[in-house]
Amino acid sequence: MTQKEICELISQMTLDEKIKMIHGEGFFNTGAVERLSIPSLKMSDGPMGVRHEIKPKVWEDKYETEDFVTYFPSNVAIASTWNKDRAYESGCGLGAEARGRGKDVILAPGINIMRTPLCGRNFEYMSEDPCLISNMVVPLIKGIQENDVAACVKHFAMNNQEEQRMEVDVYTDERSLREIYLRGFESAVKKAGTYSIMSAYNKFRGEHCSHSKYLLDKILRDEWNFDGAVISDWDAVHDIKKAVECGLDIEMGTNSDFDNYNMANPLIEKIKKGEIAESLIDKKIEHIIKFMDKIGMFKEDRKIGTYNSNVHRENILKTAEESVVLLKNEGVLPLQRKKLGKVAVIGDNAQKLHASGGGSAEIKALYEISPILGLKMVLGGDVSVEYERGYSQDTEKSEILKQSALELAKNSDTVIYIGGLNHDYDSEGLDRKDMKLPYNQDELISELLEVNPNTIIVMVSGSPVEMYKWIDKAKAVVQSWYAGMEGGFALAEVLLGKVNPSGKLPVTFPLKLEDSPAHCLGEYPGSDKKVHYNEGIYTGYRYYDKNSVKPLFCFGHGLSYTNFEYNSIDSQFVEVDNKKYVRVKVSVKNIGDRDGYETVQIYMSGNCGNMDMPVKELKGFEKVFLKASEEKEIVIDIDVDDCMSYSEEKECFEYWNDEVKIMAGSSSCDIKRECVLCFALKKMN
Repeated sequence: MTQKEICELISQMTLDEKIKMIHGEGFFNTGAVERLSIPSLKMSDGPMGVRHEIKPKVWEDKYETEDFVTYFPSNVAIASTWNKDRAYESGCGLGAEARGRGKDVILAPGINIMRTPLCGRNFEYMSEDPCLISNMVVPLIKGIQENDVAACVKHFAMNNQEEQRMEVDVYTDERSLREIYLRGFESAVKKAGTYSIMSAYNKFRGEHCSHSKYLLDKILRDEWNFDGAVISDWDAVHDIKKAVECGLDIEMGTNSDFDNYNMANPLIEKIKKGEIAESLIDKKIEHIIKFMDKIGMFKEDRKIGTYNSNVHRENILKTAEESVVLLKNEGVLPLQRKKLGKVAVIGDNAQKLHASGGGSAEIKALYEISPILGLKMVLGGDVSVEYERGYSQDTEKSEILKQSALELAKNSDTVIYIGGLNHDYDSEGLDRKDMKLPYNQDELISELLEVNPNTIIVMVSGSPVEMYKWIDKAKAVVQSWYAGMEGGFALAEVLLGKVNPSGKLPVTFPLKLEDSPAHCLGEYPGSDKKVHYNEGIYTGYRYYDKNSVKPLFCFGHGLSYTNFEYNSIDSQFVEVDNKKYVRVKVSVKNIGDRDGYETVQIYMSGNCGNMDMPVKELKGFEKVFLKASEEKEIVIDIDVDDCMSYSEEKECFEYWNDEVKIMAGSSSCDIKRECVLCFALKKMN
């Protein structure tokens, strides 16, 4: 639809018709303008699959069985693959399922920075690092939108805690805002072309994000040239005039009194009184119609989508397999089926299903394979597997359950413990109080390791947990996530060596909470409903590097059942399609006896005027499959525009200068090869 056609359509609309399009007329839809053939905009949560249907104006289930859907891996699980193809496949599946359920917008992905390990929605997010987020969210969005459905990237911006999320006022310096907290959103707009953005609940520098001219107009609209739709988080609009006068387009909420939303009848009254210009509404309608046109809402051959597809399930299994992170292994894994003997599986997460929890991420899953089911499916019928829960929320039962688990472990040859968190802790609307394992799991794990020193420890969670009380005694520790409907099967495949683990941590696991920069330098959860990000750009591994603080497990860490050797590194400037890149070439060889994936991570250390600079920053990565004894040269092109730092004095990004150290490694703490490239500005122009 041309700009002229859009303007002509808007000119035919009455004020009442315009208002119908800019606020919810149901919990997940706007109003239609039937007279002009403008349909209702239908939305759905969420990041892990299309949410079950509820009635339009009552929070009650609409269907019994017809809205079961595919349960996708969480965003942190997708990010843990460090595989852009897996992100793209996840997006394709999510978009197809949304269209198959008749949706126009899927309220995903969430890409807020994991600032604190305590945030209840970390499992919905991707990483502590803007480079990893940017590289993974772009293919995810493209996959979604190929299906004639819009991604709605959330939550813009600085929604890094659930504690007091509706009113907390966030303060950070401009450099940190630009380099850390907005980078993923900028990539979503400029590189992925996302069709919609969701404004956050919190305040930023004294203004609610849904009213922020600075975020929604100056940065999003003017600097990034975003012309899609901005949709409020549900109940995130608090002021009629401020919301209308900024770049917000649609107000959504949880109250069924839809006619009295801020941008409904109260707005009509203000327009009629001359307090607000109707032309401001026209601009919002323009954004919405453009957005509708992009996803094919006005064409007859729009893609119809599909849900519960075999292809989606196959791709979910691949993502789940690649998301499992082998944190520690002293020769215990992989398990050899013929030597297992009697197997004891202990821990509530061995049998717990997670799809139906977490808040707006909840899914009415067609099925979900638990870890113990996955183990039995992979092992077959000749292996004896017995289960004990081991712990409970009920403290009176916990001791009984613990003793039963210890007794089983004493009488078993192989012990697998599967614990961690669940959606009582990883959930929208709440943050954890600390990083400790709930339900006295530390005590249980310690005693299991006394009974059987070869006990395999598996953590299922969406965030880091403390492990220091028993980590030195454990010989094998595995990190799993909320990895979708095939997650339990994928975990079993990794434990039994059917799949060589290749996941890498997208977030640092601190030894203790007080080691986290948000807690030792910054503020959390803040005081007087204000929180200051005093750690600045030193989020995640940047802080641990700068201050020589040793984490429990570093950013990018993840072991394999094979070993890799980095033999050379080289870098140079190249120009592709009139754009300049830093091309890094790294030679990597699989020196073990198993085929496997390695993720080559490229970090850089640069100088930019008199700015304080991190020890190193992730700037690119590539996941490569190598057969046993195979060697490959990996080529990674890094956009020179990513080699910049934000000058608060000049209010713009500046290129690095002088010599830049380029490092290739398998994690932020395991650098294998280094080289130096001259970044003189004259060579950049």
